Amino acid sequence: MVGAAVVVPPAGAADGSPGPDPWASTIPEGYHRFTAPQAEVEKIVGSKPAVLELQGNIGPSGTWSDLAMDPSGTDYQTTVGPLAPGLYYYQYTATWPDRTKRSFREPTSPVAVTSHPAWNTLFVPGPSVQWMSDVPSGGAVEDLRYDSPVTDDERTTLVWTPPGYDADRAEPYPVLYLLADGDQSYREWAELGRAPQVLDNLAAEGRLEPMVVVMAEAGGADPRTELLDGILPATRARYHVTDEPNGQAVAGIGDGANQALTVLRSDPGVFGSVGSFSGRLNGSISASTAREINEGTDLLRLYVGNVLDPSYNQNHALLRTLQRAGVDHEFDGVDPDSGGTWDTWRSDLRDFASRVFQDDADHGPRAGFLPLDEPYTPPAAGSITTPHIGENGIVTFETGTQWADAKDVTVWANWAPNGAWFRVPMTKTGDRWRVSMGPLDGFYYYRYVVDGVDEKDPEDKVNTLTGVSPLFVPGTTDRMLSDVPEGKGGTLSVLTYPSAVADEERSAYVWTPPGYDADRAEPYPVLYLNHGGGQSWGDWVEVGRAKQILDHHAIDGATVPMVVVMGNGNVSDYPAELLDNLAPAARAKYNIATDSDHQALAGLSLGAYRTLVTWLTRPGQFGWIGAFSGGLFFGTPEFDAAAVNEHTRLARIYNGDVSDFAYQSVMDTMATLEAAGVKHEFAGLTAGPHGFDTWQQNLIDFLPRLFRFDPSSGVDLTAVVPEQADGVLALSVAGSDVTLAPAQNAGDRLRFTGALPAVTVTDSRSVSQAGASGWAVAGQAYRFTSGTRILGAEHLGWTPHVGTPRAGLLAGPARATALGGGEGLVVPGRLASATPEGRFGSATLGADLALEVPVDTTPGTYSGTLTLSLFPVD
Repeated sequence: MVGAAVVVPPAGAADGSPGPDPWASTIPEGYHRFTAPQAEVEKIVGSKPAVLELQGNIGPSGTWSDLAMDPSGTDYQTTVGPLAPGLYYYQYTATWPDRTKRSFREPTSPVAVTSHPAWNTLFVPGPSVQWMSDVPSGGAVEDLRYDSPVTDDERTTLVWTPPGYDADRAEPYPVLYLLADGDQSYREWAELGRAPQVLDNLAAEGRLEPMVVVMAEAGGADPRTELLDGILPATRARYHVTDEPNGQAVAGIGDGANQALTVLRSDPGVFGSVGSFSGRLNGSISASTAREINEGTDLLRLYVGNVLDPSYNQNHALLRTLQRAGVDHEFDGVDPDSGGTWDTWRSDLRDFASRVFQDDADHGPRAGFLPLDEPYTPPAAGSITTPHIGENGIVTFETGTQWADAKDVTVWANWAPNGAWFRVPMTKTGDRWRVSMGPLDGFYYYRYVVDGVDEKDPEDKVNTLTGVSPLFVPGTTDRMLSDVPEGKGGTLSVLTYPSAVADEERSAYVWTPPGYDADRAEPYPVLYLNHGGGQSWGDWVEVGRAKQILDHHAIDGATVPMVVVMGNGNVSDYPAELLDNLAPAARAKYNIATDSDHQALAGLSLGAYRTLVTWLTRPGQFGWIGAFSGGLFFGTPEFDAAAVNEHTRLARIYNGDVSDFAYQSVMDTMATLEAAGVKHEFAGLTAGPHGFDTWQQNLIDFLPRLFRFDPSSGVDLTAVVPEQADGVLALSVAGSDVTLAPAQNAGDRLRFTGALPAVTVTDSRSVSQAGASGWAVAGQAYRFTSGTRILGAEHLGWTPHVGTPRAGLLAGPARATALGGGEGLVVPGRLASATPEGRFGSATLGADLALEVPVDTTPGTYSGTLTLSLFPVD
């Protein structure tokens, strides 16, 4: 094992929330906890609700989602996170049995969002959002009141003046007018758009021409008059701003963008710069008007979110209108990560404000943004039976008509941070319920909630043994959970057998590896893999994606060929069911081993408890043990520690982070084992709750460790695989610890670099011993931890090299980190391989290591392990 220690530089200080909520707090592990006193909630809403939920933009890609707040003592409580840095808005919503609802905020907190008085806001700081964080000594923000020429009453705007604003400056300041959408307040530019912070940071970075920025509403019967005869004169009267066209800019969101574009057409030359955020333009532009626009406009730049932005198709039409008329314009491209939300518009403002009144700005889209070549056509109503996966990870759910009379329907899935479950509300369209969201990436499992009652998707014909349905969205993550090419993986079959314990015929899934040979002289090692409480023998396959994990490991050469049996553990006497019924039936049908050295047992949650009890009370049956998020929940059985140790090759214990309810039980169980002298190892905390996102990672890590008999010397790794007395295939590592170089800030990430100590492979096997085989060395990391903080192994990559080049000896391919577009070493990567021609003698191998982590990574010293495995290959 090669250890790596990383010291992450301190993050920035936390910003204050625009609307502080005393019910919200942050626990040390980085989660946000919401605690609402039950008595106070009932006083606010008038009676005791059936359900209290936290609702906000806390779902996948900022989707509005619901999270239940469970009663706990005298409070309602829930925990969410760790949340990615950014601005969140949320409310508390009470629901009664008749499905009526009432939303509210904590009553002592100030109104955070004027147009949504029930909302609170929560800002999670971090370097990646420094551009919208508070800046010391920033610009000033104040109200500007004026008499409306349209409504003949007093109206208000919000005005930002730059740091060092000088009302007596010889040269007047340029001015940018920001117009709100029709259902927004002008204050949303500050409350949700964080416009003052965006502008302050641009000014601090030297990327902003000193200007005055006016945030206003120009809606109503005559937006043009409101803007040109009301807002502009009032601004000029109060502030030292220019009235020259090249010093005036206007931009808006939605209706505000329409107002800006309409004035561009009706009064070309008034504004030298115009920006449209998720906007539109009704009607056409004449050739003469186009010429006037081009003559009087320095910058016209259009912005839009992904296909979930309601203005997406309107922007397609707008682009065609401008092109046909010959209007010079710039298109920023489609924001692939968000739709018509403040996450999009806030970023648009940052880009646009840095361009206005500048002579040297580039004219192309931002990096990674997409073209808008054609309108978006959503799936037709009634055309979806199971979720529709569109381009760029946009997923649409639609129910049948069976819930036409329901009052509310949500989709409940493991798409919250760290794999927790959030409900996403659906909208009724005709007799069906529908919602689109994204981008999503990876494997999810879901069900519907209809008027508070869980319902499995009735159109799901794939998962027949569980109460949830599968959704796999191809992308850049979760390769190990994807299907392998047809014919490349192992075979999944069903074993039926009589159970004397349950007094019934029972079933088990059995996976056999590629090339499985029922007549092989040497029986295959076998893993018995258990499900959890409330689950069935189908969960590891239908929800846990065990087949896909096993297939990928087999193709990657990361695992010893084995048979995996996934039985039904729902019995009163699990050890008897396993040893007297399931195992004998599996041995009768499959060519599998019976000795402890070649039998493994693992399980999740209640299955982990059953695994631990069987291991401790039946020493000599299973040499390899894995417990995922499960401890000795129901007491410690009597056991002989010496006998357990004698027959155990590996006992590896896993658990999720503090959001996993089994956390304390697992910690207590390990203390019990340690006190008794039972040898075991702890894999560290897995980032995630008590769910399959955690257990899939555990299985991915556990499988490559099974049935390898290399003696290990701990930190200083020397793993020897004996062939025969007069020949050896051995691996050694010249050194044990690696401390990576100090972090380099690469903009969106911190990069640590280092080198793997020299790895030597010695192959002295004779031809009769080795046959036509060569060898390969693979490396796999699991995670890097600092206390309870966790970095996944997808952040570690490498570039292998061979120090003793020769024919038949090849370095493995480079493995990019997740931030570099790869998958890192969370799954085994090939360090080097040798053919029969190149295997003989000694070979020196190495690799350049790179650890890339988000700039928001919590400070600390992170330690991890890179495990190297040597194995013969044909």
